[in-house]
Amino acid sequence: MYQTFPSDARTGLAAENSSLAHRLNLRIPVVSAPMFLVSGPELVVAACKAGIVGAFPTPNARPIEVLDDWMTNITQQLQRARDEQDPSTVGAWCANVVTHSSNTRLLDDLRLIAKHQPPVVVTALGSPKPVIETVHGYGGIVIADVISLRLAEKAAAAGADGLACICAGAGGHTGHLSPFAFVSAVREFFDGHVIVGGGISDGFGVAGAIASGADLVYMGTRFIPTTESMAEPAYKDMLVAATSEDLLVSAGITGSNASWLKPSLRAHGIDPDNMPAVPERSYDSNRAIGARKWKDVWAAGQGVGAVKSVRSVAQVVDQLAQEWDAARARFRSFSS
Repeated sequence: MYQTFPSDARTGLAAENSSLAHRLNLRIPVVSAPMFLVSGPELVVAACKAGIVGAFPTPNARPIEVLDDWMTNITQQLQRARDEQDPSTVGAWCANVVTHSSNTRLLDDLRLIAKHQPPVVVTALGSPKPVIETVHGYGGIVIADVISLRLAEKAAAAGADGLACICAGAGGHTGHLSPFAFVSAVREFFDGHVIVGGGISDGFGVAGAIASGADLVYMGTRFIPTTESMAEPAYKDMLVAATSEDLLVSAGITGSNASWLKPSLRAHGIDPDNMPAVPERSYDSNRAIGARKWKDVWAAGQGVGAVKSVRSVAQVVDQLAQEWDAARARFRSFSS
């Protein structure tokens, strides 16, 4: 069972857990968030080589044989990178697995996770409990995606090593709490690793999240319009042109609240002012993607305004690192 901590312990907990970034070989405490139909091996490897966590959702790789190929590709490329550059500069990779009861492929995913041993495994849309034994068996870290305090408490009680707090402003499946409020509330009862995501789009926001008690920051929208992502060119161009005014949060596409680009909805005959009825939730990775409704509509988070052009992952991370350093210098100026 998780333990309750007084609020004044948050500073110490954050400092103690700051070693997570060091453990994962990170230049800056950022995760290229696992994005449905966007994150693949090329994006994961580029993120890791740039010094952040590279993550992808296992449902992106269908059928299961493709997932085996992807994981083999990632591990081999990252080993070559460690052989060619300082190993401590190559970030860890992460697999994001769906643990919802509708996912009939979960056991096959776990078999490949045990085989390829991603250092970090994030669970989504269900309890982290089914993956903990497998991942802890090889020394990996289990992080549970959560969108509410109730789910955070359940994931902590289930034994997750960390919580990925998905907040208001996140792209794709989104939460409703402010990042600062979510982290503060979670630190009242949880002393594990905390990742926070939702509208954080630059290095200054990363610094603010870390100062609030988080260990790492999920950043998704910023990495969609990169040369290494699987997003279609039209999707990347739409993000460059979009602002936060172009977003709509609705459960009418997948059955769960998600943040969608209005121009993408309109392009596929969906009226943002008259969204479809909420469908039954189904997250079965054994089902072919085919022509399912969510395949061709595009998501984004509130940080979309920071996207100015299509760039490489390395260029994005370089800019984030410069902003992160500037933010830390600003913190130091208050104590000088």
